[in-house]
Amino acid sequence: MDFIKENAEFDLISFGEVMLRLSPPDKDKISQSEVFEKNCGGSEFNVASGAANLGIRSAIVTKLPKNKLGHFIARRIRYGNVSDDYVAWDTTDSKRLGVYYYESGVYPRKSAVVYDRAAASVCSLYLSEIPRDIYTKTRVFHISSISLALGQTLRETAFEMIRRMKENAVAISFDVNYRATLWSEEEAREVIKEILPMVDILFVSEETSRRMMQKTGTLDEIMKSYADEYGCKIVATTRREVVSPTKHNFGSRIYCDGKFYEEPHYMNIEVIDRVGSGDAYVAGVLYGILSNGSIEDAMSYGNALSAIKNTVSGDMSISSIEEVDSVIKSHRAEGIQDEMVR
Repeated sequence: MDFIKENAEFDLISFGEVMLRLSPPDKDKISQSEVFEKNCGGSEFNVASGAANLGIRSAIVTKLPKNKLGHFIARRIRYGNVSDDYVAWDTTDSKRLGVYYYESGVYPRKSAVVYDRAAASVCSLYLSEIPRDIYTKTRVFHISSISLALGQTLRETAFEMIRRMKENAVAISFDVNYRATLWSEEEAREVIKEILPMVDILFVSEETSRRMMQKTGTLDEIMKSYADEYGCKIVATTRREVVSPTKHNFGSRIYCDGKFYEEPHYMNIEVIDRVGSGDAYVAGVLYGILSNGSIEDAMSYGNALSAIKNTVSGDMSISSIEEVDSVIKSHRAEGIQDEMVR
């Protein structure tokens, strides 16, 4: 695709908070559990890691507290095949790592999240803490609106990074990923509209477009409007049907160069942990684009990686390209299929 550089040290650099995730085992409730399973997560990190495990070179821009929790997260970043070259360290007395607690639901009880992330170290990430050569080191720069909602300092850093990336012909990937617990629809809409003219690859759900962005019309008209009004080159919208907390149907629709792309949904996905499945979709699409695939390929990788992520615990997608290719092949096949890969 002609708006993406052919070569750079990294294929993808993402920007955002990496948090500690604490979850009760199995399907226990937070209020009853006496132990928590420790993991890490964060939208932009999930994208970088998911894409890296498929084979592209990824890095993350973030800030961690220089303590045992920060070191745990740094090890998880490396475990996810993501470079930590652009991780800044907070050595102040007020340093802290954002935490979230995740409770997995079973019908009729919904899954639930409790955040404890106020004044996390990443909120004090300044542009001066990021190496100046980063703006020529990547083909795609990815960010979500979550980073824009965490405070004015981080928002200013993110805006300036996007501007400098654009000046160096880096493609901008943006996931609207609206979180009502972080900011109001009015504030989010105002800030995101300022970002959109710089965005090349846009990920936005139909619900977010209609409610927060106040778009009207058919889904196709809404998706096309982002290209017409802001110049977005690719617009991707996931289409998830939640049958129950443990059973989902999933697909997506992509608009590019005046055409719409869609494939049959993955039906009756057995959900072990849905957190991070949207990020896995983004990772799959970006992998398809960066590996010089077609829009159809990018959509297939996004759909498959998201479907698989639902079936494993934790925020991170850990699928190899071989596994994803196998799932895509099965999804397209007709007739009787083998029960087991052996």
